Amino acid sequence: MISPDAFHAACLGLGAGLALIVAIGAQNAFVLRQGIRGEHIGPIVAVCAISDAILIAAGVLGTGALLTAAPAAVVGLRYVGAAFLITYGVMAARRILTPKALESADPESSGSSRSGRAATLATVLALTWLNPHVYLDTVLLLGSLANTQGPGLQWWFGAGAMLGSIAWFSSLGFGARLLRGFFARPASWRILDGGIAVTMVGLGVGLALGT
Repeated sequence: MISPDAFHAACLGLGAGLALIVAIGAQNAFVLRQGIRGEHIGPIVAVCAISDAILIAAGVLGTGALLTAAPAAVVGLRYVGAAFLITYGVMAARRILTPKALESADPESSGSSRSGRAATLATVLALTWLNPHVYLDTVLLLGSLANTQGPGLQWWFGAGAMLGSIAWFSSLGFGARLLRGFFARPASWRILDGGIAVTMVGLGVGLALGT
């Protein structure tokens, strides 16, 4: 049976994980869009949750100290991530002007070929692993918080943070289908893609400038 201290550490991890994950960002915007379209939701949620679990585990193991000792690697990753985010933002902006991009939210009509799934998963992997904020927040911050817990409790904290990640991405991806009625209209897709374009480009510029 879980001890009160372990339960407390897990709850702290859950709260800290959600506080860092539940925010407007490139990854969340992509998951939301795919959830509304009903495309490859399960694999996307799995990739996001597994990626977070790996990063959180790395933080608990003390990898955050390595990131602090190698700032040049973080700087290089920052510029690569910035370029990717800006490129994706421009693509989202182009979808606003391209009628064929305003597809139905019906998964039967949106296409789910193997190549489409591969491209989608490659995109969500890039949005996750090319974002230096992920390493600073998930690995460094959550890892540091986990290791401030009592002896043997850091993994309970990490488990709570991982649970928060699973709960959030599952809710965002599978819950987005409730918005399909609204996004059956082309104008709604223009609004969503416009918001995604602004978010992605803004985040990319912010990364490039180091803000």
